[in-house]
Amino acid sequence: MRRRTLLASALTAAAALSLTACNGDDQNKPAAEVSGGTAAKPIVTLDSPMAKPDLVLTDTSGKKYDLLEQTKGHPTLIYFGYTNCPDVCPLTMANIAVAVKQLPKAEQKDLRVVFVTSDPERDTPAALKKWLGGINKDFTGLTGKFDTIQAGARSVNIGIEKPVKKKNGDVVSTHGAQVLLSSPKDDKIHWMGMQEATSDNYTKALPKIIKGQNP
Repeated sequence: MRRRTLLASALTAAAALSLTACNGDDQNKPAAEVSGGTAAKPIVTLDSPMAKPDLVLTDTSGKKYDLLEQTKGHPTLIYFGYTNCPDVCPLTMANIAVAVKQLPKAEQKDLRVVFVTSDPERDTPAALKKWLGGINKDFTGLTGKFDTIQAGARSVNIGIEKPVKKKNGDVVSTHGAQVLLSSPKDDKIHWMGMQEATSDNYTKALPKIIKGQNP
């Protein structure tokens, strides 16, 4: 039932081009805080396209996954987050999953949706596989060394920091609040889904993005 609620919910917090800090173990405080940034359109067209992060990590099968090679020529969505995130990450991925299901089967097969963990110590291939299996089993989950992941995120202006364990045992993890969307025409990131983007926003945008058109 919680999964269905996530699929139907809308996140109303303002988007930020910085970090979202999540404390998954404290239920008495807001689970996510967004720092800095200003309100923006749900899906933004970048003035200057960015190259996709050059990352070679491990997928949910324990195999090497070269992101540039595996997504070349395919419309691609990339999100940096973690499976223990209590709200932002599951909602973002659920919104994308709802939109993907509205696409024709051929376009679903062509699309690449890649979830890169910002908490690789806890997000093993098995943990990623189980979590993504409850959202969309065709989504790709990647894990590896934190420094490698952080460098890849920073190359596309997404800031993530190493998870910190507090004295009470709670783990605070930070991750990007934006979804990176690349065109199949040149393999560059032309668009960014902001934190407030809903499933409806992605449903309207994906058919155009898949064709390399501005949403």
